[in-house]
Amino acid sequence: MTTKQIDCCIELARTLNFSRAAENRFVSQPTLTYQIKLLEEEVGFTIFERGGKGVALTPAGAQFVSFLAGMREDLKRAIEQGQNFSVTYRDSISISLMVRQAVYFLPEAIRLFSETNSDVQIAPVFQYENGVGSFLRNEVDILFALKEQTKHIPGIVVHELFESRIYLIADRTDPLAGKNIIREEDLYGRSLMVGGGSPPALRAVQNRLIDTGKIRYFNSPDHDTTLTNVAAGRGVCLAPGFLNDHSGQFAWIPFDCKESFSCVLCTHKADKRPSVSAFIAVLNDLYREAVAFPL
Repeated sequence: MTTKQIDCCIELARTLNFSRAAENRFVSQPTLTYQIKLLEEEVGFTIFERGGKGVALTPAGAQFVSFLAGMREDLKRAIEQGQNFSVTYRDSISISLMVRQAVYFLPEAIRLFSETNSDVQIAPVFQYENGVGSFLRNEVDILFALKEQTKHIPGIVVHELFESRIYLIADRTDPLAGKNIIREEDLYGRSLMVGGGSPPALRAVQNRLIDTGKIRYFNSPDHDTTLTNVAAGRGVCLAPGFLNDHSGQFAWIPFDCKESFSCVLCTHKADKRPSVSAFIAVLNDLYREAVAFPL
């Protein structure tokens, strides 16, 4: 299946007229007819019904063309991005993270790195659940992860980045928002949202609170739903500090517990590019300098 065949098929589906479709594609009608014939032979079903009243899409053809149009748009964007990349950059480094705020200093790191490596592109890839799998398939160069997730991953180098503690998230009008630190007894009688893919350290704290029998709780499927419920006054929640976007919408108060999260960057052991090491060094410097920054 060629792009020429795809374009001819999409145009014919739009016009349902061989002559007009050929004219719009700047080809002869026999050429367009031949391209459609080749495409139908390749896919193994009839896309267009030809008859005395003109051309019509078959049911299978209509479904096929809708997918084809989406695929063609994706291909167009990929080509445009590739053209832009070939003009501006000589190399690209992709970094997978679950949400933008997970590596808070990433934008600043990109800016600083670009001052001396303007021909290397840093490409963030946001993968809330599939980051590790994507990294293992070599689809990304750097993976942001919790250290506990990396213990059994072969062929990688783990770079310590920062330690993140647990915070209580509450609406700014909540009485708890005025505290400097939250202790277990502060949550007695309150509703705590739990679940949503919480990492083991956070689940341990949640379970310890629930086991007191003094806290109401309900399950929330993901972090965004949890924040919506917090904003609606339905409850409070505990979360890793690396999820804080520092927008000021919510109060993030440190929770008094021993658990924390070791946040790391993983690279492939076989990836010896100096640019990768240089970029990780920039991030490490930024986090090292941000000693008083809440994480």
